[in-house]
Amino acid sequence: MTGSAKVVHIDRLELTLEPQPWAYADANRRAIDALFAEAKSRKPALFNGRVLLMHRCRIENGVMSGGFMEADYASFTFWTASKHPEAGVYDCFGAAAVMSSDGAFLLGEMGAHTYNAGQIYFPCGTPDLDDLVGHRVDFDMSVRRELKEETGIDASELVEEPGWTLVIDGSLICALKVMRSPLAAKALRVRVLKHLANERQPELADIKLVRRHDNFSPTMRAFVRTFLAHRFAAPDSRSLR
Repeated sequence: MTGSAKVVHIDRLELTLEPQPWAYADANRRAIDALFAEAKSRKPALFNGRVLLMHRCRIENGVMSGGFMEADYASFTFWTASKHPEAGVYDCFGAAAVMSSDGAFLLGEMGAHTYNAGQIYFPCGTPDLDDLVGHRVDFDMSVRRELKEETGIDASELVEEPGWTLVIDGSLICALKVMRSPLAAKALRVRVLKHLANERQPELADIKLVRRHDNFSPTMRAFVRTFLAHRFAAPDSRSLR
C-alpha cells in the first residue's frame, strides 16, 4: 500500500443502499465483457453476480456513513484490474481480523480457482445482495458470513473488539473487525485446515499465521500489511507477540 494509506478507528458504520447507474461500467462494457470472458475461460468457477460498491463516503465523529449501488462482478474486476481509475466508486468491504489467544493473526491464501489466486489476506469479500437488511448494508453480517464460509469458524465463538479499524488507501476502504479466539495459533490453524479438507472446493488453499513484521510476505495484500504494521506498532503490541 502506498505511503498515503491511513489507518483510522471508528465506533460504527452507517451504510445504506442508494441505487444509481455506474457510468464507468456503461462506457467500458465491451472491454469488460471481453476481459471477464477471458478470465472465465481460465477459471470456469468465476460467476458474474451482483456486488455492492460504495459511491458516497463520509467519516465524521467516529462514524463512517456511505451509500452503495449495485454493479456486476465483471465490471468490478475490470475496474480493479485497471488499478482503480477514477470512476466515482470505492472498493469498500469488511474483513475479519481473527487473532489467536497467543497473539497471531490468521490469514488465508486464496485457492487457484479464485480470481485472486495466491493472494494472502483476512477472510473477507466484496459486499453483495446477501448483505442487505432492507436498505441497510450490514458489514457485521458480511464479515460473519465470509468468516464462516472460508474458515468454518462461527463468530459466536470469538470475542469482538469494539468498533472497526479502517484502512484507507485512495479508493480502497477495508473495515476490519478484530475478533479474538480462545485457541492458540497452532490449534486455530489446525482447526481451519480440517475444515478446508472437508470442503469440496474450498476458497482457501492454506492458512498463514502472522505474529511480527518478519512474517510478512510479498503475496499479502497491501491493506493487510498496513493494518498489521499499525497494530504491531501500537502501545499494547507486546501483548500480541
